[in-house]
Amino acid sequence: MRTTQLLLRSGLTVAAAAALPLTLAAPSAVAWGSGISVSTSGSTVSVTTSACPSNGSSFGNASLLSSGQANFAQGRQAALTGTSSSQSASWTGVSPGTFTVIVVCGNGSTAGTQSIVVSAPSTPTISATASPSRGVMGGFGGAVKDYGTVTVVGGAALVAAGTVAAVWFLRRRAKPYRL
Repeated sequence: MRTTQLLLRSGLTVAAAAALPLTLAAPSAVAWGSGISVSTSGSTVSVTTSACPSNGSSFGNASLLSSGQANFAQGRQAALTGTSSSQSASWTGVSPGTFTVIVVCGNGSTAGTQSIVVSAPSTPTISATASPSRGVMGGFGGAVKDYGTVTVVGGAALVAAGTVAAVWFLRRRAKPYRL
């Protein structure tokens, strides 16, 4: 009995560990509807389907509806492109929010409807680095100056003189007071 429970637990752990990479490798957001797959990456929303046959000139259209829009004609429309086995459309520059994607095939049938959430983009990190041609960089209030070898040696001499003076003072103070 105990061995069976142990095997069952370890089997579930292995199954969970095997499924983890699949969930981590998924796109930022993907929604599956009846016959369509909707995904978002940054401010781009894409829809893919294989449900629309070609009517000779096109596969149909997809529409991106924001909240408050009720029908296909009110949304941002994009033509489906691709092959007879896979059609897709995309919208760029989509602002953050919740949207509904509707795909209507060229023959008038609806391939699917799906809602998706577009997240706000992360704030880019700005980094500026300057590398000196020689010596040490120093500056005040955003000003940068490349100090030469003489200045660095002079600064090091001042630091060394200060260190020697501090040691001399502390040793002298440690001796008992003499008259």
